[in-house]
Amino acid sequence: MKELTSYRGREVVVLGLARSGVAAAKLFHRIGAIVTVNDMKTHEQCPEADELTALGIAVVCGGHPEGLVTEQTALLVKNPGIPYTAEPIVVAQQLGVEVVSEVEVAGQLSPAPIVGITGSNGKTTTTTLTGVLLEAAGLKSIVAGNIGRPLCEAAEEIAADGWLVAELSSFQLKGTVDFRPRIACLLNVAETHLDYHVTMDDYVGSKAKLFANLHETDVAVYNEDDALCRELSQAMNGRHMPFSLTRRLTQGVSVEPPYADIRPSADEVDSDAERWIVYRTDAGVEQRIIRVEEVGIPGRHNTANALAAVAIALAAGAEPERLADPLRDFRGVEHRLEYVGKFQGVKYYNDSKATNPMASTMSILSLPARIILIAGGLDRGSDYMELVPIFRDRLKGLVAIGQTRDKLGKVAEIARLSLVKIVEPEEDAERTLHRAVMEAAAMAKPGDIVLLSPACASWDMFTSYEVRGRIFKHSAHTL
Repeated sequence: MKELTSYRGREVVVLGLARSGVAAAKLFHRIGAIVTVNDMKTHEQCPEADELTALGIAVVCGGHPEGLVTEQTALLVKNPGIPYTAEPIVVAQQLGVEVVSEVEVAGQLSPAPIVGITGSNGKTTTTTLTGVLLEAAGLKSIVAGNIGRPLCEAAEEIAADGWLVAELSSFQLKGTVDFRPRIACLLNVAETHLDYHVTMDDYVGSKAKLFANLHETDVAVYNEDDALCRELSQAMNGRHMPFSLTRRLTQGVSVEPPYADIRPSADEVDSDAERWIVYRTDAGVEQRIIRVEEVGIPGRHNTANALAAVAIALAAGAEPERLADPLRDFRGVEHRLEYVGKFQGVKYYNDSKATNPMASTMSILSLPARIILIAGGLDRGSDYMELVPIFRDRLKGLVAIGQTRDKLGKVAEIARLSLVKIVEPEEDAERTLHRAVMEAAAMAKPGDIVLLSPACASWDMFTSYEVRGRIFKHSAHTL
C-alpha cells in the first residue's frame, strides 16, 4: 500500500459501514481523498451514515451499485467480514485496484510500534492481558483491533513512545500487504471460519501474513505446543520467543515442571502448587515469574494465554519482576469463561466467545465435572464429532440450540448422555435462549455448573456473541 498522503485527491472506496469502516472513511476524508462508503444495509439500518454524510463523505446504502469501483479508484478498504466474492471486490481485483483491510491502513498510520496478536482461540484474553501487563510495567499502550476499538482510531491517538496492542482476526490479516508489527504473536491454529476462507490453506496463509514483513530486529512469539505454529515459525524472521505448557524451553516462556499434555485428562485433578511460569533468556538466564496456581484466570488454556502475554511483555521491554501482581489480579474479560453467579446452589458461567469446538473443549476442561452445557449456533458444516469424548467424560447434560442443535444432539447420543434437551427455535431468539437456560437449570442440582459455551458462531440467532452472552447472563439472574 502507498503512503497515506498519496491518496489526497484520489478516489477511495470504503466497503462496509461498521466501526472500522467509519474510522477508515473519516481518516481518508481528513487527508483529502474523495471517499465513497458503501453498505448493503439500507440507510435506515446504518446509523453512522448521517454523520459521514454531514462531513461531506458520499454514502451509498442498500446494495452495491454498478460503477462503484472504476479504473479511477485508487484503493478499496473493506470490512474484514465481507467476503472476497462480493461484487465490488471482484471488480476491484479485475481492475488491479488494491484491496486492503483497515489493519493495513493503521499500520501505515501508527507512530508507535505495533503488537499483533492472532490465533484461533484466546486472542481477546491474551490481548487484554498484554495491555494490562504493559501498563503495570510502566509501558504506555492502547488495546484495539478485533477486540472492539477500530485500529485506525487508536493509531491516531497513540504516542510514538507507546505500544499499539492489536487483536487481529484472519479476516483482517487476509487484507494486509505491507503490515509490519514489531512483535507478532501466534497463539494456536484450529479449523474454523472455513465458510469464509473455504480452505485451511487460505486460513493458515491469512494468519501467517502477521509474520510476512518482520525484520530481524522484530520478535516472533509463537506456541511451541501447536504443530502448525511450530511449522510456521520456521519461516518467521526476527528473534523467536516461543512459549510452551509441555516443554522445558532453553529460551522463551514455559511452565515448569511441564504438563504432560495441553489438555488435562477427564479424571485429572491439577496440582499446580509447584508449577511456575518461567522465563529463560537467549543466554539461558532463568527467572521465575509466578506460580501457575496464582494466575487469576482458570484453566490450562488460560495459562497458555498468560505465557503468551508474558512473552510479549518481556519482548516489549517489561521487567520480569513487575509481571506477577497483574497476572495474579487479572480476572479475564466478558464472555470468556466469565463467572456469572451462583443461583440455587448452581454456578453459571458465560463462555459465549467459544465459537468453535476447540474453544468449548478447553473451557469444559477448565471446570469440574457435573457440567450442564448449553451449546449450538451457526452451522458451518462441521459434524462436531471431535466433541464426543469430552461430552462423554465431562458433561452431565446438554441443552442444544441454534442451527446445529440436532448435530450436537447426535454427538450427545453417541456419547450416551442421558440428560439431553433440544430447544426448538422461536421467532424471538432471546426467548429461545431464555428457555434453554431454564431447561439447564431444571437439569442441574446444587453443586452442578451450567455453562454457555456454544462451540458455534452466534449469527444464526444473534448479531454477535456479546449479545448472546448478555442474554444468557440476564436469563441466569432472572431464574
